[in-house]
Amino acid sequence: MPTSQLILFLFITVFTFSSEITAADILVGSNISASDPNSKWTSQNDTFSLTFIADPSGATSAYFAAIIYDNNPNIPIWIAGAASSNGGAADSTATLSFLLDGNLELRNGSSNSLVWQSSTSGRGVSSAALDESGNFVLKNDTVPNIWSSFDNPTDTIVPSQNFTKSQVLQNGIYSFHLRDNGNLTLMWNNTILYYNSGLNSSVNVNLTSPSLSILPIGIITLSDSKLSGPLNLAYSSDYAEAGSILRFVKLDGDGNLRIYSSTKGSGSKTVRWSAVSDQCQVFGFCGNLGICSYNETAPVCGCPSLNFEPVDVRDTRKGCKWKVDPQSCQGNGTMLTLEHTVLLTYPPESPQSSSNISQVFYAGFLACRTNCLLSKPCLGSTSLADGTGSCFQKTSNFISGYQSAALPSTSFFKICGQAEPNPPVSSDQIVKKDGWRLKGWIVLVAVLVTLLGLILVEGGLWWWCFRDSPKFGGLSAQYALLEYASGAPVQFSYKELQRATKGFKEKLGAGGFGAVYKGVLANRTVAAVKQLEGIEQGEKQFRMEVATISSTHHLNLVRLIGFCSEGRHRLLVYEFMKNSSLDNFLFTSEEQSGKKLLWQCRYNIALGTAKGITYLHEECRDCIVHCDIKPENILLDENYNAKVSDFGLAKLIDPKDHRYRTLTSVRGTRGYLAPEWLANLPITSKSDVYSFGMVLLEIVSGKRNFEVSAETNNKKFSLWAYEEFDKGNTDAIIDKRLSKNEIDMDQVMRALQVSFWCIQEQPSPRPVMGKVVQMLEGLTEIGRPPVPRGVTEGSVGGTSINASSISAFSTFAASAPAPSSSSLVSTLGISSSVSGKNNERASSSLLHSKMNSALP
Repeated sequence: MPTSQLILFLFITVFTFSSEITAADILVGSNISASDPNSKWTSQNDTFSLTFIADPSGATSAYFAAIIYDNNPNIPIWIAGAASSNGGAADSTATLSFLLDGNLELRNGSSNSLVWQSSTSGRGVSSAALDESGNFVLKNDTVPNIWSSFDNPTDTIVPSQNFTKSQVLQNGIYSFHLRDNGNLTLMWNNTILYYNSGLNSSVNVNLTSPSLSILPIGIITLSDSKLSGPLNLAYSSDYAEAGSILRFVKLDGDGNLRIYSSTKGSGSKTVRWSAVSDQCQVFGFCGNLGICSYNETAPVCGCPSLNFEPVDVRDTRKGCKWKVDPQSCQGNGTMLTLEHTVLLTYPPESPQSSSNISQVFYAGFLACRTNCLLSKPCLGSTSLADGTGSCFQKTSNFISGYQSAALPSTSFFKICGQAEPNPPVSSDQIVKKDGWRLKGWIVLVAVLVTLLGLILVEGGLWWWCFRDSPKFGGLSAQYALLEYASGAPVQFSYKELQRATKGFKEKLGAGGFGAVYKGVLANRTVAAVKQLEGIEQGEKQFRMEVATISSTHHLNLVRLIGFCSEGRHRLLVYEFMKNSSLDNFLFTSEEQSGKKLLWQCRYNIALGTAKGITYLHEECRDCIVHCDIKPENILLDENYNAKVSDFGLAKLIDPKDHRYRTLTSVRGTRGYLAPEWLANLPITSKSDVYSFGMVLLEIVSGKRNFEVSAETNNKKFSLWAYEEFDKGNTDAIIDKRLSKNEIDMDQVMRALQVSFWCIQEQPSPRPVMGKVVQMLEGLTEIGRPPVPRGVTEGSVGGTSINASSISAFSTFAASAPAPSSSSLVSTLGISSSVSGKNNERASSSLLHSKMNSALP
């Protein structure tokens, strides 16, 4: 071949080869190093990059080869070798090399030790690329995906990535799996299953190849060839919002699965959804023998008592250990008692496991304690104070605990010698800079003398400045709270709340108890400030009632932050609900509300509301009948979690106030009053059940239950709805704004059946709220409900009573409406507090209550 032809042939060959390599392709022989911060492989538009990042936790000096979003090292979506024993940790001399044999290899340069490899040598790999979806692929001219990061996920799923049943997300000792039947599960140490989002209760098919993905708009979907279409399982709180936003699913190191959002250029990420709403229910979150509880903002870990010590004082999540092994006790063993504490029990430790049936007993408080003490394998036990007599014994080598004032249970730990409870402050923790410890009594004396001196100085100055002020009495009353209630909410001055609300400028709404304003507190917390009207109680009684409300804590109840009581000024400060109240979504068009409430979100709201009411009726210390359940009193937080508002306020009304006394002026919330209200019969928790049934019907239909139109044959909607249900025409009842593809008909049928059971005319056939929760969760069979004759509003014993709309406390959320009227509670002389707890058990996945399958 002539020289000129040979040169031309080589030129054409090189040109042809180079034309097959895109601008974003990475050639064999390339590498990046941890020592060069600018060393990285990027996607075509620099959306993603594969580079080295320092340990995100800052706990070590390790480096990780990771794919990151928007050049932000705090948002890794894949880490090389994350599933290995060392989690892919390398040193500062590490190099990630794309070798000539097609293998991707991570090595420490200092020791030449192999950290991780793709194991793709000899498979024909000729190039690599990082695409704009965040997927890193190894390929050749004919096979576009010989190996990819999407097929080998670590702890994150991003849009365009399919997560299958053969894959696993891993973060430390926690893992996330997709089961054959479509269930989403979280596991600790691959042994304890503490989260199981089951589809078998709503999807009656056996899936063949389920696949999980997250849509760019923020919806987790499940797909399978046997499904008619993708099922929507979870929604981020910002789903479908516009903008350049990456939404991704991540298994965090604390064992929780979350949806995050990160706006491009913001440099931050925000939690938009969590699989486990109560972090303390994540098994092992606080390590072995660790007890999880909450401070004002977050979960905290600690040891059961001073009979234990932390494994690592610098990291409380690593758990605790006995100072003296209880199994080595020589006859002086005893039991440490922990009030309001449960030792978490999940499969395979649950009662349903035949191999561990001996761990579950039916014994009283003392027997539960004594049986564990006398049983050598037993290390701890939990006695449930919920009427079941259940006792759980822990014989495993790993025990995870949860402590909360809302838990009706007592737990015991086996210890040697005398129990030493945790003190509020340990003087032994006070250490001088040179390392030696001060004696406890010296520190205690010094602290007491200092505090006494400060109190005397402050008290003297205060008395000198205000001794002649007419406000002296009012100011002194501010300190009286300590006398009446320990751990009560924050007390604000009237001027503080004036300042927080900018002079009560931004009004959110008004109800029967007064107007509500948006405010920003001194610590930047957004709050809803309610100015109470008609409250003439004495100072002490008012503070006691406020303390009772503030002690009622539940994930599905609105939290009271604080209060103000100065003269005639009575105000309550509540947490602010970003997404307003439920009625704004059910009874307004999408154009007005700006968002669509999809079916799964509606069902979760119904279930959350039921759990909140169940807590008020059956689980809190002083059980409360709400008396005004309606969509206006069901508020939605930023994650669309339901929170019940307006509980406990009825007792604040002054019985002498003529606005609440006259029987002829009684007005209830139209459409939600139980018949016994109108017949002047005793009011019980079953009255709330009736109201919830009406709300549940509205959640399904998107219509007011008392509406009358040509569509309903000029009948009240609730009565017409039962007739259609009885004829099998369920589709006519369902909200027309809901797409058929997103509706779970099993859940719809369950909701309608529960609704019609709840709105029975007589209280006795109505289920208690604990049973309602079980029915909605699919844990209890639901019989066909009889005709709910009580749906004829206002007609009791032939007497027609007009009921108009009220809203006592529903407007401390953004844009909530403000219907107004008075409360029935004070008019009829009925207390909203019910003495004693209902023996009917509440459904609780935390306490693993025994299911009652009887009809309501």
